[in-house]
Amino acid sequence: MQNQGNIKKGSLRTVVRFGGVFVRKSVDIGLMSIFAALHSVLYFLPGPWRSWTMYLLPIEGIILGPKLGFAAAFIGSSIARMIKPTPLWMFGVIAEPIGVLVPGLLVKGRWKLVLSIYAIMLGAYFAHPFGRSLPLWTILDIIFAFILIYPTAKMKRYLFGENVKLLPIALILTSFVSIVADSLARVFLLVPAGLHTLFFEDFEELFFVFVLGAAGSYVEDLLVVIVSVVVGAPLLVALQKIKTFRYPLT
Repeated sequence: MQNQGNIKKGSLRTVVRFGGVFVRKSVDIGLMSIFAALHSVLYFLPGPWRSWTMYLLPIEGIILGPKLGFAAAFIGSSIARMIKPTPLWMFGVIAEPIGVLVPGLLVKGRWKLVLSIYAIMLGAYFAHPFGRSLPLWTILDIIFAFILIYPTAKMKRYLFGENVKLLPIALILTSFVSIVADSLARVFLLVPAGLHTLFFEDFEELFFVFVLGAAGSYVEDLLVVIVSVVVGAPLLVALQKIKTFRYPLT
């Protein structure tokens, strides 16, 4: 009888444990679907430079984490460009998931992997003749973000409520490294990966568009950081008050 009782208790614990895992997985998939849908919808809203999707990337990565965040951004950006095709579709489908992956990795403390992602793409850029010929000021935000990767990772604990006063600073750093990662991925695709050959006839044409785009990207960096602090800080504080919810999800 005692053995039967132990078996029943063990079975009950197994059921409860399985049920908890099932509920958690359901919540994860549900939130990923919501962010993927939001990612798609924001694409159709014209932003100051590209689209409102840019303002979602840091928060998407912080809440969902690297795995679910990357998946949500990839699914959302892919669906959006299927609905509204564009010749530049590959930039968004590749760069936006990277822009979400980076903050997800940073909040997990995996700054070495982020450093590697930056180093590989930056190294490929400077190894290319065009990368060495384009003005250095056009990628100063990328170089600055590269330097800030480690300090940003060390600030991650303030994104989880350890010190609310330092939450905005942690958000500023994380958002900046996130949006610049998106820009770096686009630069990598355009120059070292050779996609410039599909859109520009010569270096002079590339030079003009690249410089003009770089000027706009600095403004975009600032806007994304501002939106992240204004919208993201209250959102994270509210999530921290929900005892049963823990982020990042993955």
